[in-house]
Amino acid sequence: MGFTDDINRFAKKAMTNSDQVVRLTVFKVAERLIEKTPVGDAKYWKSPPPKGYVGGHARANWTYSEGMRVIQEIEGVDADGAKTLQNIQASVPRDAAKRVHYIQNSVPYIERLEEGWSRQAPNGMVAITAAEFQGIVSEEASKL
Repeated sequence: MGFTDDINRFAKKAMTNSDQVVRLTVFKVAERLIEKTPVGDAKYWKSPPPKGYVGGHARANWTYSEGMRVIQEIEGVDADGAKTLQNIQASVPRDAAKRVHYIQNSVPYIERLEEGWSRQAPNGMVAITAAEFQGIVSEEASKL
């Protein structure tokens, strides 16, 4: 065992840690987006709900892709968001560092939700989570 072996082990561990931090960050961002997404009925809307609104449908439509955005609306609902989060977690590659990750939502009324159309999320979901991003990365990095 020499110096080169030590450097190689260090580099491998650093890359593994980077992969884990990125994966955990994607998981946490997805979790926060899902939990901030309103679920309810029309009584929570500031005006009539948009066409196609179904309680829990927006939560079910948070999806993950890697490398490019995938725009597709998913049928059904996921009021507690657990299945949606599990699907995202299962999709994130183990070698997550050095990749571009997308978490998107394709329901036609997602922009209205982000703009505060629901009293349950008057400040949206994405803007708040984006403001929390650096803290999420720091928190996940400190765990390793």
